[in-house]
Amino acid sequence: MKTFELTPKMVTMGGVFYPTGYAVLLFPEAAQARQAAEALEAGGFAGDAVMLLPPDTILRDIGKVDGDKGGMPSVGTEGHTVDKYIALARRGHHGVMVHAPDDEDTQRLLSCVHPIAFTYGQKYHMLAMEDLEPLAA
Repeated sequence: MKTFELTPKMVTMGGVFYPTGYAVLLFPEAAQARQAAEALEAGGFAGDAVMLLPPDTILRDIGKVDGDKGGMPSVGTEGHTVDKYIALARRGHHGVMVHAPDDEDTQRLLSCVHPIAFTYGQKYHMLAMEDLEPLAA
């Protein structure tokens, strides 16, 4: 696992979080996020492709939240998604972000984390976002 670092390639020209080729999953507990990250690495994702996102990182770096103030206002689906991340992070949810550029990687990602229930997931494609759902039992 590597430490999350927001790069210019992970935001739109307007500064909204949009990391093309990545998936972001949110979990209610830190232990679940860590377990998911470990399962992803065990499932063949390179250690530098998997990042843990503690709530404070989600709020500060992704949501641009400053103290008790809200995040940067944004329109569009990506802005609404960031708002969802902020709301969950404020409730203590932790995230895992993984580089999964193609559909095969996305399916492998979902298979790796299958036993661990995530609250919310998004996959960022070049021109669209995809809601990720846990695999059926």
